[in-house]
Amino acid sequence: MNSIVIGSGFGGIAAALRLKAKGHKVTLIEKHPDLGGRARVFRRNGFTYDGGPTVITAPYLINELFELFKKNPKDYIELSPLDIWYQFVFEDNSKFNYSGDEVKMKKQIEKISKEDVNGYEKLVTFTKKIFDKGFTELADVPFDKPSVMMQQLPALIKLKSYKSVYSLVSSFIKNEKLRRMLSMHPLLVGGNPFTTTSIYGLILYLEKKWGIHYSMGGTGNIIKGLEQLMNEVGIEIIKGREVKKIISNKKKITGVQLDNQINIETNNVICNADPPAVYEKMLNGDSTNSFLFKWKKNRMEYSMGLFVYYFGTKKTYDNVEHHTIKFGNRYKEHLDDIFDNKKLNNDISYYLHRPSATDKSMAPDGKDCFYVLVPVPNNQSKINWTIEGEKMKNLVIDKMEKDLMPKLRENIVDDFYLTPDYFEKDLNTKYGSGFSIQPKFSQSAYFRFHNKSEIYDGLYFVGAGTHPGAGVPGVLSSAKVLDKIL
Repeated sequence: MNSIVIGSGFGGIAAALRLKAKGHKVTLIEKHPDLGGRARVFRRNGFTYDGGPTVITAPYLINELFELFKKNPKDYIELSPLDIWYQFVFEDNSKFNYSGDEVKMKKQIEKISKEDVNGYEKLVTFTKKIFDKGFTELADVPFDKPSVMMQQLPALIKLKSYKSVYSLVSSFIKNEKLRRMLSMHPLLVGGNPFTTTSIYGLILYLEKKWGIHYSMGGTGNIIKGLEQLMNEVGIEIIKGREVKKIISNKKKITGVQLDNQINIETNNVICNADPPAVYEKMLNGDSTNSFLFKWKKNRMEYSMGLFVYYFGTKKTYDNVEHHTIKFGNRYKEHLDDIFDNKKLNNDISYYLHRPSATDKSMAPDGKDCFYVLVPVPNNQSKINWTIEGEKMKNLVIDKMEKDLMPKLRENIVDDFYLTPDYFEKDLNTKYGSGFSIQPKFSQSAYFRFHNKSEIYDGLYFVGAGTHPGAGVPGVLSSAKVLDKIL
């Protein structure tokens, strides 16, 4: 069996390795000169910046890929558990060190709101139930038939999947600070906590089960280790060539055409590319013949965009933790502006990543390395990022100077930023969304783009836009779904 994988994010690489382990002849095609997709690496002036995912959970899903070929993951990658998972900084500048240490967690919760300690325990117990169903049981189950969804509906309703994550957390927790902190997980996969199905509350428990890890040398080193493995097991990797067209004959996939006009024949195409971009730009234009599929595609709502500012400083900020999440004052209003009103708002919340807190190799001696990620509207907003990019950069620096890092501006020695335009043009995501489609209930499981195409025979999907969804565990699990259907 001959299979082509388009795109080399975590989902694409995992799919290539799983198919190779089954005896397929596999070719992986990546349009960039380097592998990784959203997990690409940028190296500048001695600083190493991870392009995308930095929170590594469920490391067993990465280790499994090496173990498929009887290899020891430790020979390729080094995953280091973090003690403090996130430091939350609230609008009054009070801080909360979020970790897997339940004693410390409860002590901090008690300081904020005594009555919520018991609610927190009940919330964790409830998210374990969601996790057991939504992750352990269903994350790698193909949802390509309505009957599969119907079978699961009673259990999903019992788990209150019709509620939002914020609403679920609020049913256990009274204090607004704690509500924000314990319901923020959908933002890690492109969802609004106020509209994302409470099934994604399972992330809270998933972190507790395996902890949060950091890949020494950066997330890019996981990609590097997986690339070494792919070379060792005989997967052909083509870099710097873009698949412009997927060729089909009467709905049967027969090959792909590259940007240099070369055609490659194949039985199967597995797309780690964003499904809407694939259906709209890479097929013969007849992919929307099905009325139902056309309706489904047109009603999809897309995740927020991301403004990501990468910077290196000539001094170290030792008071800044590895992962920091800073909430703005008008949290819900800010999210409404991003997801619904599609407009910018100066009262931003942001996530700050400081890998050099754990790994000095990411920055030159005596210097520090960061990226700060700000949720922004996707490109349905028509925001002109050539104008707004610099404004947003300056706003972010001002906020960080005030909140966390005095005299930051004068200490920055290297910087650049990415906007939704990068996600749309370089990563081919519709509207420049950071995480493909939103993780609402009406866009989860059977209602997402299917892992096995609804239209074409021989076309498959892995990655953020298909089941089970975005985030490193999600996209790695999508390759396990593929294992069951191909």
